[in-house]
Amino acid sequence: MTVTKESAARDITLPSGLRLRYYEAGERGGVPVVLLHGSGPGATGWSNFSGNLGAIAAAGFHVLAPDMPGWGDSDAQATKDMDHDTTLTEFLDALGIGTAALVGNSMGAHTAIRFATLHPERLSHLVTMGASLGRGPATLFGAGDGPSEGLKVLVRAYQDASPENMRALVEIMTYDKERFATPELTRARSEAALSRPDHLANYVEGLAHGAPIPVRVDRDKIPGITAPTLLVHGKDDRVLPYEISLWLLANIPDARLVLLNRCGHWAMIEHAAEFNRLVVDFLSHN
Repeated sequence: MTVTKESAARDITLPSGLRLRYYEAGERGGVPVVLLHGSGPGATGWSNFSGNLGAIAAAGFHVLAPDMPGWGDSDAQATKDMDHDTTLTEFLDALGIGTAALVGNSMGAHTAIRFATLHPERLSHLVTMGASLGRGPATLFGAGDGPSEGLKVLVRAYQDASPENMRALVEIMTYDKERFATPELTRARSEAALSRPDHLANYVEGLAHGAPIPVRVDRDKIPGITAPTLLVHGKDDRVLPYEISLWLLANIPDARLVLLNRCGHWAMIEHAAEFNRLVVDFLSHN
């Protein structure tokens, strides 16, 4: 199914007053699947999932990819006021969706996992890629001196979203740099980020107070997640180590893990065809 950015774009105003941009594909009678993007300057529902929306919708699913507040074409929001769980709940309610499958990358995975611990009755499936759990105990595979190499590059790109810094960001997010860190992509991501200086300023302000997004997952509740769960992680992820997904695999009862070689932080982009097959098969048979 061919989906263009223009044909898929929608806008909705939530009861809280926030206006969200989202991208929609597939018939509304299909099983709802919500794709949740990661953080990073220039990140949007479309930039994260343009290669996945059509393929998942073609399998009979109703696919939605919102720009969360503070990203893309959605309203700006100070990071201290961000509560993606509440925003996602309002988004589903506004569209009349009771239960949905959540598919999240990085920050989006963090949102999906938290939603699963707070609203299990509204979740049919949980899929994560390059999952984030926020700050926690020291990791075996992660650097011990604070943020990972990839997160440090991400912060620099927020502070200065120049094409040069955006190229460094795309390079560290991916394994195949020649294919994905193209001048066209890095320039487009830079222009998208710079077009919303309010988003950039809010994120940097959040960093000054210790964290760009204050809401955290309660790890003690994760073993209570009952939804069928698919964890996808790149072995070469330099942003968030695959140890996080190993921990999730050990703690979510109905979970399975796919660890991809030659894959960085963006499995849904670098291995789009395989990722789409995995998700469609998982949603269809679990």
